[in-house]
Amino acid sequence: MDQSSEVALSRSTAATAVHRPTSSSTVLLFVALLIGGLLFAGLNLFHDVNDTMSRHGSWIAILLLILALLIALGFEFVNGFHDTANAVATVIYTHSLPPHVAVVWSGLFNFLGVLTSSGAVAFGIISLLPVELILQVGSSAGFAMVFALLISAILWNLGTWWLGLPASSSHTLIGSIIGVGIANALMHGRDGTSGVDWAQVSKVGYSLLLSPLVGFFCAALLLVLLKRVVKQAQLFDAPKNKEAPPWWIRSLLVLTCSGVSFAHGSNDGQKGMGLIMLILVGTVPLSYGLNRALPASEMGKFALVAQATQQSLQQAVPAAAPEQPRAVLTHYIRGQHWQPDVVPALAAVTGQIGQQIAAYGSLASVPEASVGNVRNDMYLASESIRLLQQSKEAHLDQATLANLKTFKGELDASTKFIPTWVKVTVAIALGLGTMVGWRRIVVTVGEKIGKTHLTYAQGASAELVAMATIGAADAFGLPVSTTHVLSSGVAGTMAANRSGLQIDTIRNLLMAWVLTLPVAIALSASLYWVFSKLFV
Repeated sequence: MDQSSEVALSRSTAATAVHRPTSSSTVLLFVALLIGGLLFAGLNLFHDVNDTMSRHGSWIAILLLILALLIALGFEFVNGFHDTANAVATVIYTHSLPPHVAVVWSGLFNFLGVLTSSGAVAFGIISLLPVELILQVGSSAGFAMVFALLISAILWNLGTWWLGLPASSSHTLIGSIIGVGIANALMHGRDGTSGVDWAQVSKVGYSLLLSPLVGFFCAALLLVLLKRVVKQAQLFDAPKNKEAPPWWIRSLLVLTCSGVSFAHGSNDGQKGMGLIMLILVGTVPLSYGLNRALPASEMGKFALVAQATQQSLQQAVPAAAPEQPRAVLTHYIRGQHWQPDVVPALAAVTGQIGQQIAAYGSLASVPEASVGNVRNDMYLASESIRLLQQSKEAHLDQATLANLKTFKGELDASTKFIPTWVKVTVAIALGLGTMVGWRRIVVTVGEKIGKTHLTYAQGASAELVAMATIGAADAFGLPVSTTHVLSSGVAGTMAANRSGLQIDTIRNLLMAWVLTLPVAIALSASLYWVFSKLFV
């Protein structure tokens, strides 16, 4: 049998395994996890908000809260079967794990990745949203924003999944956020560019742009290095029929699959967590606006840090505070245009925050009527500090910058928290998504990128690079695309191995990559306009 016949037979064997009907045990596991996840989320949410919603919430607000949470979980569910399928493609097409075992295994490590995530990516995503909508996320405009960006992201993800195109959920969500920002600015008579934090978008955009290049070239280099260092010929052979690889190769491939799944959960899972927290803060601020779990003993330190920061800012720029310091900071965050009164405004808001915390004694003691205002003040101060730390016009001395850094840490600990039940629920949604819709993307990655069957070394190289890249991005709080990194990594190994690339697939992948941003922007902007008219 010639080489082309062997490749065709091997691919046919893998394809048969991929398209085998789902086992009844997998279906039962899926149903059990779905019911358990919904019950767990519902009970925790009821426990947290029952008293608040019964006294201050309307049935419409409760329904909007439930609907928004379901849509946010739906986004993570689609993310699971759209993105995580990349992690299992290599172990399936190298016969290292049976498809259904691989899918459940990957779902488990996605679950663990979400649970252990830091939250940095979650709140990095939120900072891209228009500041006025974040401050009023519980309003009709806030709900319009959440529904528009989530539904547009889900629609594009479903469309590309149906076509079997490994498009990026991260890329889609960023485009949806930009669309909402532009539409919100235009609807309020401002320049469309003023509705988006372009500096933060650029930072995220660079990570999304560079990650596929990192995946392609690093995976190619790693494969070349393996060929020179490792002399085991089996590592560079394509699987034959249903034959499983040697145990050490199999262990390596399962390990890399686990690592990519874990990294994907810790990075991509945070996007849903951030949006869910935004919904909860806007709808039930008393329960989720401030981190009430922080001990009262910490509040004394908080007040002292706030006082020291205020004094440091006043000494750095000895000017009277503006009449409306919050409006000054809001304008600064929205447009990021430096003005001399930003520092006095920040000093005034910082002092007010410190006085409030000192008076209440703990975050748990903040009255219901004041929670929203205290949180908004903290958000404005934290975001203003973030921008000042990057500003060249402020000319702040090192002592003042050090105080700002310490105070920002206190602010973020008070507002940027994620309850365990939110992490668990998102983890379940991501894991269940992996178990449902993995086939289409797996076939594309496993069969349609290269002209030859994926070898063990190629699969391991692509997965190792993806795992390292996503893990590094997570550490820096940057969202990256598992899809882009891993599919480009597979392409890189094919190029390095001189196996040949299927140009039609590469062209479709590039087209999806190019179209994702403008389509998501147009969809979310249109939906935001429609929902803004409905939620009046």
